[in-house]
Amino acid sequence: MTDNFQRRRDEEQRMQDEGRLPPGQSLTLKFPVLHYGPVPNIDPATWTLSVFGEVEREMTWTWDEFRQIPTVEVSTDIHCVTGWSKFDTVWEGPRLRDFIELFGLTPDARYVIAHAAHGFTTNVPLEDMLDDDVILAWKYNGALLEPEHGFPVRTFVPKRYFWKSAKWLLKLEFSATDKPGFWEQAGYHNDGDPWQEQRYQRRRMF
Repeated sequence: MTDNFQRRRDEEQRMQDEGRLPPGQSLTLKFPVLHYGPVPNIDPATWTLSVFGEVEREMTWTWDEFRQIPTVEVSTDIHCVTGWSKFDTVWEGPRLRDFIELFGLTPDARYVIAHAAHGFTTNVPLEDMLDDDVILAWKYNGALLEPEHGFPVRTFVPKRYFWKSAKWLLKLEFSATDKPGFWEQAGYHNDGDPWQEQRYQRRRMF
């Protein structure tokens, strides 16, 4: 038995004992890369982030402007729908609820739809996006995100399976109605709660 295997097994057992490993998950010491389409070559000199929909004021930020927004650091666990979990990860970026104060929302805003590269979208109820640990992440472990992990910015929603944390973020839509995104329309669960093991939609039986 290798040292790495024993280390992973011991760490996984510790997470189970602490109640931090959701059902059907196993620990990884690596950071697997899973996404739809190739890694986009995003030039920060031309990248922008926009907000629209049920907002009081539509706004757009350049990369330099976005990095001026105050950030918080979040240390937490992440869980992928494919079955891996990574623990004690450290992310940094503006807390979404603080970011919202820059433009305001209308009373009709109920959902946040992240729009990203390749036309990818994903949906999360606004109520869940206001949690303390939900940020617009642009740093991981103290450094800029790697391109394969979402550079320059991704949403970070750790209480949901990790596909809900959209890489290569371009726009945030605040909507009065729910709008299932790319993977949700392909059969993934609309909510994606790891502790409820909400991986896929149930198929109707005829």
